[in-house]
Amino acid sequence: LAVLRFPHGDFRTGQRPLAEAVFRVARAGRTLMAQAPTGIGKTIGTVFPLLRALPGQQIDRVFFLTAKTSGRALALDAVAALRRAEPALPLRALELVAREKACEHPDKACHGDSCPLAKGFYDRLPAARAAAQEQRWLTQEAVREVALAHQVCPYYLSQELCRWSDVVVGDYNYYFDMTALLHGLTVVNGWKVTLLVDEAHNLIDRARGMYSAELDQAEFNALRRVAPAGLKGVLERVGRHWNQLHRDQEVPYQIYPTIADLFIAALQKAVSAITDHLTDQPEGNQAALLRFYLDAMLFCRLAEAFGPHSLFDITRHDTRSLSTLCLRNIVPARFLAERFANAHSATLFSATLSPGHYHADLLGLPRDWQWLEVQSPFSAEQLRVQALANLSTRYQHRETSLAPITDLMARQFHEQPGNYLAFFSSYAYLEQALDNFRRAHPDIPVWAQSRSMNEAERQDFLERFTEHSRGVGFAVLGGAFGEGIDLPGKRLIGAFIATLGLPQVNPVNEEVKARMQQMFGNGYDYAYLYPGLQKVVQAAGRVIRTTSDQGVVYLLDDRFTRREVRQLLPSWWQVERAIHTLQKPGA
Repeated sequence: LAVLRFPHGDFRTGQRPLAEAVFRVARAGRTLMAQAPTGIGKTIGTVFPLLRALPGQQIDRVFFLTAKTSGRALALDAVAALRRAEPALPLRALELVAREKACEHPDKACHGDSCPLAKGFYDRLPAARAAAQEQRWLTQEAVREVALAHQVCPYYLSQELCRWSDVVVGDYNYYFDMTALLHGLTVVNGWKVTLLVDEAHNLIDRARGMYSAELDQAEFNALRRVAPAGLKGVLERVGRHWNQLHRDQEVPYQIYPTIADLFIAALQKAVSAITDHLTDQPEGNQAALLRFYLDAMLFCRLAEAFGPHSLFDITRHDTRSLSTLCLRNIVPARFLAERFANAHSATLFSATLSPGHYHADLLGLPRDWQWLEVQSPFSAEQLRVQALANLSTRYQHRETSLAPITDLMARQFHEQPGNYLAFFSSYAYLEQALDNFRRAHPDIPVWAQSRSMNEAERQDFLERFTEHSRGVGFAVLGGAFGEGIDLPGKRLIGAFIATLGLPQVNPVNEEVKARMQQMFGNGYDYAYLYPGLQKVVQAAGRVIRTTSDQGVVYLLDDRFTRREVRQLLPSWWQVERAIHTLQKPGA
């Protein structure tokens, strides 16, 4: 590894300074946030220098952590490129996937009396592990092949192989979750590890989800009716205290400053009783009982750590006086700081990490974190960016915005026929705009994202964008088509973004704003502006994917002309302030 060669001969623009910075922070044991545009090869530009740093720093493992399947694929491709350049490299890389994706018998329980791949697992594990170690290239498919050849569970075999792998590629939750496997192994074994956090702008929301918990009373009451007799008493007590929590609540949703101690004590006793029950009777338990058991354990653990970083709220439902309890994390720094502290070094990279202090504050990065903004390989001449100064897409102006948006989109399409994406803040707004556009311009092909698209439908949506097609795809900002999709060349030549992407104003977000103001002195920006503009920049980033692409982006709201907003947009953009004049019908 100390003499590992870069597999592509020469570095792309921006790739070398990124690689040098990653190598330096690995050598110094520091944390780096790197904002680097799409298209420079961030993945190989971070994996390669980290592997070069391993021998000098005696680092045991590299954990490449990502939010999406596409990120795992890119990481594995980068390691594969290094292996092709150095065929004798004895580097062992492992891909971790979720249990539901690896399970061969989803209709069976994970124990020997139910699943044939669990029965005798540890008897057959040594041979399976030895066979896997021989391969060194341990993708999901490779692990499955070895596992089935030795009749062991692929998911649990991959978990075992973490101990014998140099590079582990997996979802964020494998290191950052409360019961994360990789973090647990790091602490128990005293490993010296380094982290690569791909598309790190996603980590805030993902971590908030990891450290939040919810209990639904309708599900709980259904469980009480069918629970084993020995658990009836403790569950009844939980139910009584639960009813006390929302007894005096007159509004559907309310945030509370504390969690009632008596309720948590009752819930802890229920967890203890269920633990004893499962120990005595491990077979034949209902899925509802196991689900509640896991949810209640998480709720109790998070209640013990409750503080300003989280909210406790109750949502009341219908006339039956049922409620949902939620421990909602809003600042995951309280939990993630330990994860970063237990790593020798970490590099978080994305095309949208600005401003850096926002991510550092919410993620709990060490105080000495470093910042790198990689120069874009793209030029302002490639992308024409126009911000409309006389158009508002605020909620109260939605109806009047439809005609100007439709007119501008059609005018741009007729001037430069091709493929475009139009982004809106919600499905309701999207549907209004789509109906208006179809009525006014039935000659222009359109297709739209729907509320619950499956994987095949999402693929059909993307396949409409070809080198020779023409039309406009309507999508929701922050959804499946707002980031992580690649439509280079003529497949996409422009985007219309009819929103700042600001989160909805509701009691939760208003409380988040208040807490952010107390903690960081910047409530509105932390709760609304920064998260919204990240989505805008990600969506606009779909247009220019290579140094030969040309395109246009329309920012359809007067707020994009404000200085404080424009400062958060990519530095290589030259945003033009534009005035749109509505074209008269028939003109």
